[in-house]
Amino acid sequence: MNSGDPGTGGRPPRRLGESLGAVVSRLGLHDQDGVAAVFGRWEELVGPAVAAHVTPVRLDAEALVLEVDHPAWATQVRHLSGTILDRIVEAGAARPARVTVRVRSR
Repeated sequence: MNSGDPGTGGRPPRRLGESLGAVVSRLGLHDQDGVAAVFGRWEELVGPAVAAHVTPVRLDAEALVLEVDHPAWATQVRHLSGTILDRIVEAGAARPARVTVRVRSR
């Protein structure tokens, strides 16, 4: 009997980095390092105050899609979008064409 997590089909858990390439490829994305930089270092990129209210949900060449927990944060993120895109590029990701902001439904 394997002592792995039952949610992994009996296989031992793997680190995210070990699976990220396959996931990124399956999603049709080509910038594995960029996806890892944005999703893995989000709080570092935008700071803890923004990260507490803003979550990245998708990144591709067309858009960085962000979800916010309140309409006021949507406005704030739209004002910060240029800075956020600059930080993503500094982290090693390709710059998406735009930032799309959605307000999370409660």
